Amino acid sequence: MKTNLLVGIFASICLLVSSAVVSEDLDDRAKSSRTVAKQFAKELKGHLKKAVHDGGPAGAIKVCAEIAPEIAAELSKKHDWRVARTSLKYRNSANAPDVWETKVLKEFEKRKDSGKSPEKMEYYEVVEDDGKKSFRYMKAIPAKSPCLICHGKNISEEVAKVLDEYYPEDRARGFARGDIRGAFTITQPLEVAK
Repeated sequence: MKTNLLVGIFASICLLVSSAVVSEDLDDRAKSSRTVAKQFAKELKGHLKKAVHDGGPAGAIKVCAEIAPEIAAELSKKHDWRVARTSLKYRNSANAPDVWETKVLKEFEKRKDSGKSPEKMEYYEVVEDDGKKSFRYMKAIPAKSPCLICHGKNISEEVAKVLDEYYPEDRARGFARGDIRGAFTITQPLEVAK
């Protein structure tokens, strides 16, 4: 009887320690993902500002079409993760959300509709897909005034023309300030599930 009690207590302690380690690991992964998402946003913003300064709003379209994927690829390679952007209303089909991302983006929309600001919206968890576990992270991208030049309701003819050339199946228009434009999405591979 004493042995069973000691085994039970030991198992409970191991479970608590294991849970604390897992929680700490998730927090660390979220922190590192948050840092990479901020870096992506900062680099992209710098390129967009320069493009708008040099060539007007239409110049920014090339940045999102060509430079943003390069930034994502560089960050993905550097960290050995998948780093990208996605949206429910995407411009490039290569950025279409997967099932998990769609679920999170819809949850972000519900949170926004209930009065939460998209500025600090994020979500993360460990998921299993095809026997492989990964840490998934998303950080909402709020639509701000500069975004609306190419993503808003009143896009100039010049910008619309360039958008139509780059993105004939564009879905990323009609946003208002404060909407959720999309999200940075990060996948960190973990060990193979058993």
